[in-house]
Amino acid sequence: MKAYHELDVVAAAQAIRAGDVTAEALAEALLARTLAHADLNAFTALDADQVRQAARAADRARQAGAVLGALHGVPVALKDNINTTALPTTAGTPALRQHRPKRNAPVAQALFDAGAILFGKTGMHELAFGITSNNGAFGAIRNPYDSSRIPGGSSGGSGAVVGARLVPASLGSDTGGSVRVPAAFCGAFGFRPSLLRWSQDGIVPISTTRDTAGPLARRAADLALIDSVVTGETPVSVPASLKGLRVGVPRTYFWEDIDSETWRLCEAALATMKEAGAVLIEADLPDVQALDEAVGFSVALYEVHRDLDRYLEKEGLNIRFADIVAGAASPDVKGILGSVLDPATAVPEAIYREARDTHRPRLIEAYRSYFAAGIDVMAFPTTPLPAPPLGEDETITLNGRAVPTFITVVRNTGPSSNAGIPGVSIPVGLTAAGLPVGLELDGPAGRDRDLLACALALDTLLPPLPAPSR
Repeated sequence: MKAYHELDVVAAAQAIRAGDVTAEALAEALLARTLAHADLNAFTALDADQVRQAARAADRARQAGAVLGALHGVPVALKDNINTTALPTTAGTPALRQHRPKRNAPVAQALFDAGAILFGKTGMHELAFGITSNNGAFGAIRNPYDSSRIPGGSSGGSGAVVGARLVPASLGSDTGGSVRVPAAFCGAFGFRPSLLRWSQDGIVPISTTRDTAGPLARRAADLALIDSVVTGETPVSVPASLKGLRVGVPRTYFWEDIDSETWRLCEAALATMKEAGAVLIEADLPDVQALDEAVGFSVALYEVHRDLDRYLEKEGLNIRFADIVAGAASPDVKGILGSVLDPATAVPEAIYREARDTHRPRLIEAYRSYFAAGIDVMAFPTTPLPAPPLGEDETITLNGRAVPTFITVVRNTGPSSNAGIPGVSIPVGLTAAGLPVGLELDGPAGRDRDLLACALALDTLLPPLPAPSR
């Protein structure tokens, strides 16, 4: 049997169910590994005694012959913007440091109902407004493959704990790439479901038009299992046949200005798909950049004020958006959210409505037409480059030029987020410097199961990503 920390979700659940591994032994091994990797700063909250008690209870239930859920005894981490009663939900911001929700978020409760153990809450970019996870209140989270680099964001801790083998899976949230980017940077699989496939309730929001939770794990089958637990559907277990699969390759925009090592590894993955019988079709998505820019910030920066206030009121908290902004500890987050409160810089309602009601439907239609033309999935590098160094919050270097950090990293993940379609980032290898690279597959809205089946197929074709050397 593999070392405990190398067990993926499916393998761990099967081993616990069969009695080959106890939940307590698995939990103890992961707690010890987490302590040894404390320098990653990946958790904001972890109660080892709670974990041990839950693991022992799981073992007693199995021994007593109880009906076991699909995730019985499996430790899972949750991003610190997903409500849990057992641990605080801070969204990485000082004003919510003592926030103890009265109810678990539905996505969290679904995991617990299936027997999963809450291992801890993972760190994040403050209020999910960034991709470096360099948090002014809780400190910078580090990449498990190179601690001098970022893990991505905003679900940086969720990516780091999976990549470092501290837990077999975690949940993050994704508004513009915040599950898929950390997955790509940390060597994990990351899945963004179609908008509203997963409940938005009980998650500290940015934008109801764009937000969704999603899982990160080390195998595609783990994503499929977790998705089935949350949605109540039968798990996708049969890989798609790649023979005849029509794969759209949008060279314009998505494949432009890509780091050479990222390009090499993603091209190799496409070649592997072609050898397995997939049909690669060079097809661009018209006007994607203009449509994405017309939707993204206008929607998010308008809705965050409204949606965060609704969350705070529903939680029974006596603070509001302005209080959150006043206490923000990360300069980038304080600056961008401060602009929302300034009438001179806030997004006007007319611009927001035009973005939501005119430009977003055009973007959705562009994707619908793309897939309706006979393309099954779209493939492109999840990010234009591997994980940048820590501290490069404003600009990073791409192909010898200084470029804006945020908009560069989410360039490829943003459009499908705004359109609400499903996407999955698949680890395709390590660069010469030992950094993970992800290839994203996007599919038509509502075709999440087909997309997960494609991820299963690629997972069987591509060699497993080596674990971090540390």
